[in-house]
Amino acid sequence: MTIEESKEYIGMWVTQDGYIRHELLPNNRYDEARGNKKSAYQGSYQVTGNHIDYKDDTGFTADGEFRKGILYHAGMVLFKEN
Repeated sequence: MTIEESKEYIGMWVTQDGYIRHELLPNNRYDEARGNKKSAYQGSYQVTGNHIDYKDDTGFTADGEFRKGILYHAGMVLFKEN
């Protein structure tokens, strides 16, 4: 089963040091905090299989991959917060 099918991607994803907090909302929008700066980046995303494509509200695009419950995105490693 892919993460697209399980919808387990929805929720808060956090780097190990807690500096980056990346929330994937159920309406295909995301909100990323960096350090003390809330909503540093916001935009939309699309999950296909175990792949995620981002487009922030400024038009910047990026992507990532879910592997074994970990999100690898733009050189970052994010873990799902429970």
